Amino acid sequence: MAIQSFHPPKRTLMGPGPSDVYPRISEALSRPTIGHLDPAFIQMMDEVKELLQYAFKTNNALTLPISAPGSAGMEACFTNLVEPGDKVIVCINGVFGSRMKENIERAGGETIVVEDTWGRAVDPLKVEQALKAHSDAVILAFVHAETSTGARSDAEKLCRLAQEYNCLTIVDAVTSLAGNELRVDDWGIDAVYSGTQKCLSCVPGLSPISFSEKAVEKIANRKSKVQSWFLDMNLIMGYWGKGAKRAYHHTAPVNTLYALHEALVILQDEGIEQAWDRHQLHHQALTAGLEAMGLELVVPEAERLNQLNVVQIPEGVDDAAIRSELLTKYNLEIGAGLGTLAGKVWRIGLMGCSANQTNVLNCLSALKSVLGLEKDGAAAALAFYQSQN
Repeated sequence: MAIQSFHPPKRTLMGPGPSDVYPRISEALSRPTIGHLDPAFIQMMDEVKELLQYAFKTNNALTLPISAPGSAGMEACFTNLVEPGDKVIVCINGVFGSRMKENIERAGGETIVVEDTWGRAVDPLKVEQALKAHSDAVILAFVHAETSTGARSDAEKLCRLAQEYNCLTIVDAVTSLAGNELRVDDWGIDAVYSGTQKCLSCVPGLSPISFSEKAVEKIANRKSKVQSWFLDMNLIMGYWGKGAKRAYHHTAPVNTLYALHEALVILQDEGIEQAWDRHQLHHQALTAGLEAMGLELVVPEAERLNQLNVVQIPEGVDDAAIRSELLTKYNLEIGAGLGTLAGKVWRIGLMGCSANQTNVLNCLSALKSVLGLEKDGAAAALAFYQSQN
């Protein structure tokens, strides 16, 4: 039988990513493909850089999207900044801190691990103890928004500690960009990476990154070549640098960059602070509904992410069966737990355009139905919304 064209079902995406995509972004993807060295495309690249600087709250010249998903942004930061023998303090409070450790070791660095319980923020006191005990450490790496647990760490405080002990910082902002307060320059973040498929509500496939002047200086003064040719910032800047004349590095994903440009224009139109506030509003409404139904959130209130809500699965409930029923009956996707939380939690995302009142109320109603609960979480969420007017 001949294979036919693929037409995916229409879902409501409320997992840990990807999020729903703005219709304007779908339209942007369909625009005519032009060459990646076309003068019109280069002008758009410059606008993408400026818009990313706005999203990251930075003036860093080395701010651009890597032509691959967030994991490549992570690798770009570590492979450029970590040299063999470098001592790096890495904070692990979930899956993605562990991935940072893996990147450090593959780059030849020595890891000093600061561990915290999954579902809790990184403890600044433990980090300071590690910095004091290892005065020769050159980098502090941590996850701002731990996607596997829904915990938010205090990036501002952790970066301030790193500066006191003369360390650069590498920060995972894959889930936090445009969903939580993130101020790269004000907080002194030296290297940060994110993804397009979370709170930007863009398609997957690109990783926005930014490097401070201190980070650029370390890259420029490396004793050894960056181990990845594709992710070597010294080469990539020849293509993403200033001016009309660009050096060919790789064939950029032209239409995907159209989509990112449109996503960033949408963010600019809403306002970055307003986007942070919107995610918080819908998080609070969802939380009110979940708690009204007797469902418990794993992360303490002060450490919770707005855009990723991690819910304890009630005793005796079949994780996979509930998620399957939500998908088949309601076309609603929520996420499973990862690592040590697999089978124990659900991860409910409110990211980008998925963070809206309709989704919150529909999700709560669907959960009430499939779990056979008596109390009405949607009514509690609606009461919260009304109290905010």
